[in-house]
Amino acid sequence: MPKATTMNSENGINVAVISKEILYPFVLVTSLFALWGFANDITNPMVAAFKTIMLTSHFESSLVQFAFYGGYCVMAIPAALFIKRFTYKSGILVGLGLYSLGALLFIPSSMIMGFWAFLISYFILTCGLSFLETSSNPYILSMGAEENATRRLNFAQAFNPIGSLTGMFVAQQFILARLDKTSDVDRQVLAESAPAQFKLLQAHDLSVLRGPYVAIGLIVLLFFFIFLFSKLPKSKGEETTHLDVGPTLKRLFSNKKYTEGVIAQTFYVGAQIMCWTFIIQYAMNELGMSKETAQGYNIIAMAIFCGSRFICTYLLKYFNPGSLLLSLASGGFALVLGTIFIHGMIGLYFLIGVSACMSLMFPTIYGIALKGLGDDAKLGAAGLIMAIGGGSILPPLQASIMDMDAFNLGLITMSSTRASFVLPLICFIVIAVFGFRTSRVHGHTY
Repeated sequence: MPKATTMNSENGINVAVISKEILYPFVLVTSLFALWGFANDITNPMVAAFKTIMLTSHFESSLVQFAFYGGYCVMAIPAALFIKRFTYKSGILVGLGLYSLGALLFIPSSMIMGFWAFLISYFILTCGLSFLETSSNPYILSMGAEENATRRLNFAQAFNPIGSLTGMFVAQQFILARLDKTSDVDRQVLAESAPAQFKLLQAHDLSVLRGPYVAIGLIVLLFFFIFLFSKLPKSKGEETTHLDVGPTLKRLFSNKKYTEGVIAQTFYVGAQIMCWTFIIQYAMNELGMSKETAQGYNIIAMAIFCGSRFICTYLLKYFNPGSLLLSLASGGFALVLGTIFIHGMIGLYFLIGVSACMSLMFPTIYGIALKGLGDDAKLGAAGLIMAIGGGSILPPLQASIMDMDAFNLGLITMSSTRASFVLPLICFIVIAVFGFRTSRVHGHTY
């Protein structure tokens, strides 16, 4: 763990970003960032997998994302109230318990062979992730001086892509590569002419899909017991357990920087999930790649994201967070334009490149929005976790565009797959506006 310091502008003293006193709890809580990164990014490719296994439309298969990220949205406020009433550690334990339960429910779901059962499993799993994120993000912010809290959170978040890369690799090698190679067309014929044989094919594929989720469920259960028996320090304000919801919400809603941060976070998560979920469909529909080959490009995108996260975390030492956010959102906008209007591998390269621009966004928006909220940050964190619900709403909208016919724009005819990326384009405009307002309007409050 590198020793990082920030200069305190008031007294000129170097303040450690991560002090020795909190090193162990910091490492332990930071491990959770990788755990939920794994869950997020083993799941994104499952939209394409369920489309094949269940013979659904793009829109129907994207309900995986609706259920997955819907859990974040529904459970964020209850999680925040629970944490306020008890402790961050209690919230983490509940989160790990629900995460493990949801993953292990893939066993009965695969036996039932119903798409709805998997959606319920995903929902329960992400109710756990909602507890984990609502607990861990503000807990990391509280582990030290406020002036370097955003850098500390960015550093912890830098380990999230490591879990994401692992999840992507597992999805590629242990799920997509092991699914039966029967095409969607032949599966449809089997479903109509030999339903018993089709059910056997489905059972095989669902058992393949089930394995990694059961494995992560058991690993998460192990983490539950590690946290249960570990002593974690209480943060400032945790001794106060009075909920005081009404006045807290009033203060939060009257804080423009916070409310704009929630809006920006909603659109950011939507953009991230759309770009990472549908990179497979882009590669398949535009370039004729197989699912596992397309997932390889998704892994490249995540590797770029991971490297960029560390670089951008370092740059925060020298640049205003709002200005850097504005620059990266502008870059994301330009790259998505290339994805839409440039056909072939170059368009795919532009889509991969978007990940470099997204790397800084979630923790920076989060840190900007929560800075200066004091104990209100516990409930404020819930609003920012609810914003992850953008990942449940926007991907199905993009999938519904993909299900349409090609668009005749006069001079050119654009495939529905490329046209659908207009939604991430809009998202980056919203994020750029927030970055601009953070640096120019909210600068005095940041």
